[in-house]
Amino acid sequence: MDLTESDVRDRCTEAVYERGERYLAEGRIKRRSRFGETVTAVVSGSRDYDLTLDHSTADIECQCSCPYDGPGICKHAVAVLLSLVDDPPKDEGHHVETTLDRAEADELRAFLRDELATDPSLRDRFVARFGESTPRSVDDLRTDIDGRFEETNPEYAVVFEPIDFSDLFDLASTFQSRGAYESAATVYRALIEGLDDNMELVDGSYDHFARAFQRALDGYVECVGAAEIDADERSDHAQFLEERAVSGTDFLHERFDHAATALREQMETD
Repeated sequence: MDLTESDVRDRCTEAVYERGERYLAEGRIKRRSRFGETVTAVVSGSRDYDLTLDHSTADIECQCSCPYDGPGICKHAVAVLLSLVDDPPKDEGHHVETTLDRAEADELRAFLRDELATDPSLRDRFVARFGESTPRSVDDLRTDIDGRFEETNPEYAVVFEPIDFSDLFDLASTFQSRGAYESAATVYRALIEGLDDNMELVDGSYDHFARAFQRALDGYVECVGAAEIDADERSDHAQFLEERAVSGTDFLHERFDHAATALREQMETD
């Protein structure tokens, strides 16, 4: 895992780099582990943040649960990357691969079943990767999304900072990459509804929520267009967008209209 301080500096602003240096010096990295070219870590800030770094390509992919929405990577990622320059953690990949080779198939199945039973997030990812469709409805997913808004600032019901929806976008992308377009559309629709209905709570980071909404809207239109559904079902999807254009958040009306028009035009050419 070859990494230099210059590599880290190139991925962030100077101010963020300095904060990341300070976080490293203050010992805020609570845990690090490595599996091949993937490093996971927990960094202490205003609360604990989970971080994943993928160094399998020249451009290191960084995912952090913090609300940072500025240019480049966040200070938590900087701190962890800087820690890797001189002191990378031991790679546990070989040990895990050896253990997998020794494990019996029935034992692995039992272990996975136990983990899936107690870890809803893992269960969602498992179904998205191997299942035929998602067992979760739009309403189920909406409960999760609404909860994130409620938890952000429960005392005042106002959202000042970005909310991380990357796990839901990852689920939708996984379904979409496998051709399970209806399941992907279900996740995208939940995001569309959740963001639209809660947008009135947003009192900061508008760009973050607007980008998330547009990403969900684009994914929804693409998946509905690719799904093997009849004309009536496709029309229902377009009608959903048209109704939201009338009843939803004011500054999102035009986006709903454009998306509905795109679906209607697809129907005419099919």
